[in-house]
Amino acid sequence: MNRPISQKTIAALTVSPSAIARERMRALRGERMFVAGWTQALMIHFEVDAIALQRCVPFRLDLWQGRAFVSLVAFTMRGMRPVVGGKWAAWLFRSIATHDFLNVRTYVRHGDESGIHFIAEWLNSRLAAKLGPLTFGLPYRHGQIAYHHAGHGGAIYGEVEDVRTGNRLVYEASLPEGAVFQPCPAGSLEEWLMERYFACNSAGGCRRSFRVWHPPWPQCPARVTLRDTSLLTQNWPWFKDAAMIGANYSPGFEEVWMGKPHFCGVEKMRPQRFRHGVFFGEMG
Repeated sequence: MNRPISQKTIAALTVSPSAIARERMRALRGERMFVAGWTQALMIHFEVDAIALQRCVPFRLDLWQGRAFVSLVAFTMRGMRPVVGGKWAAWLFRSIATHDFLNVRTYVRHGDESGIHFIAEWLNSRLAAKLGPLTFGLPYRHGQIAYHHAGHGGAIYGEVEDVRTGNRLVYEASLPEGAVFQPCPAGSLEEWLMERYFACNSAGGCRRSFRVWHPPWPQCPARVTLRDTSLLTQNWPWFKDAAMIGANYSPGFEEVWMGKPHFCGVEKMRPQRFRHGVFFGEMG
């Protein structure tokens, strides 16, 4: 039987959103399904037009002071394996255990929770690209990806090309000299953007939600130059007017908990007061 989390317990876990997420996952018996490393993550954040974004997101947007954001997350997943099954289970997953990702994500609310919604994800594994939509409702696309995310004073750059269209994202980044990796300040916009542990997805008619857990991101600010953004602007015309508001780099983690997929129901859209107006409508 799942153990409910009391409001007293949640109120006591004020040290970080990560602590609350860990307690939520532990309260659901058998919730942990996979573990994996998420390493060398570069997150690039954009403010976008909320009304245009809401029209292509099937969940209610989560807003920061009436503002809507989309983030690019470029990272490498390493050694994904089931929680149960030991070495044999890990061996069975070896073909999809390690690959590069580019996530295009935004911020949503479902029920009483804040989370993320993946608008699209590119990865360099054909097999994983086929499995993601069927199992977790993830909007996977096959891409050719080349990352060099050395961090710690080294050069950071990356190229992602959509195999089907040839559209590309190319970027370069640098870190401050003597960069120190530490959690985001509590209550900051950076914490609001980065510390997310619940995902709602919809791909191929498959609506799913799932949870993750890891310690708070150890991060530092990064300075990013975008060399080619056709991967973004050709898929979402509103990205042409997006404003980059910052970026963060993290060495990541060797072990992240990934929960099992759950059915994610349809909610009616409530009126939202965005920074530049009000959007009314219903979920499609």
